[in-house]
Amino acid sequence: MTLATFDRQDSLVRLRSEQFDVVVVGGGITGAGVALDAAARGLKTALVDRCDFASGTSSKSSKLIHGGLRYLQHGDIRLVYEALAERQRLLDNAPHLVSPLPFLIPMFGKDGVIPAKIARVLGAAMWGYDLTGGIRLGKLHRRVTQSEALDYMPTLKPQNLVSGYVYFDAAADDARLVTAVCRTAALHHGAVCANYVDVTGFRCNSSGQLNGVEVSTDGETFTINTSAVVNAAGVWSDELQGLAEGTNPDTIRPAKGIHITVPHSLVRNTIAAVIPVPKDKRSIFVVPLGDFAYIGTTDTDYDGPLDDPTCTTEDVQYLLTAFNHFATTQLTPADVTGTWAGLRPLVKAASSGRTADLSRGHRIQESPNGMVSITGGKLTTYRHMAEDTVDLVLKRLTRSAQAPLALRSRTPSSTTKRLRLRGADGYEHAAEELVDHGFSLDTASHLARRFGGEIHALADLIAQDETLAAPLIPGLPYLRAEAVFAVRSEMATSVDDVLSRRTRARLLGRDACSEAADSVAELIGSELGWSPEKARASAAEFQASTEHERLAAHLPPGDILELLHTGVEMSSPGI
Repeated sequence: MTLATFDRQDSLVRLRSEQFDVVVVGGGITGAGVALDAAARGLKTALVDRCDFASGTSSKSSKLIHGGLRYLQHGDIRLVYEALAERQRLLDNAPHLVSPLPFLIPMFGKDGVIPAKIARVLGAAMWGYDLTGGIRLGKLHRRVTQSEALDYMPTLKPQNLVSGYVYFDAAADDARLVTAVCRTAALHHGAVCANYVDVTGFRCNSSGQLNGVEVSTDGETFTINTSAVVNAAGVWSDELQGLAEGTNPDTIRPAKGIHITVPHSLVRNTIAAVIPVPKDKRSIFVVPLGDFAYIGTTDTDYDGPLDDPTCTTEDVQYLLTAFNHFATTQLTPADVTGTWAGLRPLVKAASSGRTADLSRGHRIQESPNGMVSITGGKLTTYRHMAEDTVDLVLKRLTRSAQAPLALRSRTPSSTTKRLRLRGADGYEHAAEELVDHGFSLDTASHLARRFGGEIHALADLIAQDETLAAPLIPGLPYLRAEAVFAVRSEMATSVDDVLSRRTRARLLGRDACSEAADSVAELIGSELGWSPEKARASAAEFQASTEHERLAAHLPPGDILELLHTGVEMSSPGI
């Protein structure tokens, strides 16, 4: 029996030599979910991505696990019901990565008076949200006064602020969620996962059905033998399907969304807020995140390079203008410490219109050559999307003469509704156990929210080398031990992997990360066996990327330590 690992070199050996029931192409949340569902049903599963896990859309979302209140207002009750059910499953199965988050909807009225009709409509939508699935949290929405709204976000302009609503959803670290799903699939269910494996072509049998995935990695090429292929490449899914069929199906309409990060002291919201955009039909989120808050998102058509969506000057100004219109604090580009831009893989509709109005539902289709493609969907509903996808894969396999022996007598059902992710077990007491061992409450809580029951692995690293307890980046909460763990246990292979996805340091402090890139490269280089030249090259590549990001938005360089000491802190009111 092959020992389950999450080691890239071990994975490459197995990809070269073994026969798989299904190969999943795409290591975002959708592909990771499909790999976990398939492996948990007993299918011999492989997952590959041409870049790092979650390097595309799945690390650049709004990081919200939600039903989508606006979808309810648009009448998409089925999607909201499904999403809220999945929200609860994630809260149960990944409590270390997903947590409840209250939201404030401030209500502004012209001349201080809001029409009663609008208030009634929003209130009805709130009740609909609660009854559709929000009640599972055990917390219902409530109307709040102007004074209460200002307690939650004192930087709101009191002029024309009439009242507000508080309702409940959830938030997650999207990239770490992907990593946890991949590691669960590999370590608990035997899936073989590998990043930086580029699909270059496909092989078919005499009947024209796919039976091999041609890949290139680390300077070599080989074919992964498989009975089925799942295309979970997100915005690149059309390209992948075109590679397999010779014609691009043109089914994806990419929509760009961007976010900006600012010091929390300039925003001072104790809960997330939903701010209307003046002269637009959209709203933006303002979400607190430790010493920072992030603001987003936009929703615009995108026709540029899929590999390089950038946050532009116009994007930044859109968010700043929207925030500043209703806030006493007037944010400027100099206050922006981080940005990120991602592309939603929306399914094209028959009629044109705003990308914001396109459905967030998913679509699964089977090509004549047997490729199963999953497109669309939401971060929140990834598990359900994966279940539907694997159901179709199993139907295809059971029709095939090459069906695995285990499938010839029965077709296994999905088991992921109650499948806890890596780190979930032991999370409830992880922080207090670290405190008992001498860690500060802040450090213990930080590590517990990221690693759950695996927190002791981080503690062991620090026990072996006390220097690993030092900050990875000055001004940010991440420890040097987290970078070492990322390399040893989470398949990180570069400075960018560590700072952009295994930690989220880049999103919080772009320039601080760039300044620390050389020291991070030195730290992980000793783990990866890099030469000094390779370490410098990895750092330089990361620094070039962050500079490109800064210049694209025409943002000035900033001193994160100086910015974090601006503004006035406030106490957090209870809910």
